[in-house]
Amino acid sequence: MPVKNEANRSSTARKRSYPAERPYRQSVILLVIGDGMCFLIFSILGTTSHKEVSGLASIPYIIWVALPFIAGWFLVAPFIGLYKPELMAAPRAMAIRTALAWIPAWVIAMVLRGIFYDHGVPASTFMLIAFFFNLVILEVWRWPFALNNLARKRGA
Repeated sequence: MPVKNEANRSSTARKRSYPAERPYRQSVILLVIGDGMCFLIFSILGTTSHKEVSGLASIPYIIWVALPFIAGWFLVAPFIGLYKPELMAAPRAMAIRTALAWIPAWVIAMVLRGIFYDHGVPASTFMLIAFFFNLVILEVWRWPFALNNLARKRGA
């Protein structure tokens, strides 16, 4: 009888419960929050590295710096299809679509930044840094998100 219990325990130990597939609405909400956080991270890193601000009093300024990027992204992302159900569990498609969406979103962000922040054309070095750094942050967030959803979908 003890052998049977040990066999049952080892078979149940092998059966792991994996998180269920995330509902579509929840995935979209998480993506929107994460996308916004990506631009806040960029803003935080930029403002602190240039010693423009520090402390809790700098939060409104950090948000102000991030707003053109957030606005550009959310003006473009839905039209490019970044929140479509078929993208939620497709890491490669998510990465490609994210990169394609960032190009027009970046242009809009630079125009908005020029109007509301720089009061002119932003420096070309800043524009290049903003393009590549935000793209990396978005990919580092969105690709694993889709990979995790794929694993949940497969039950692994």
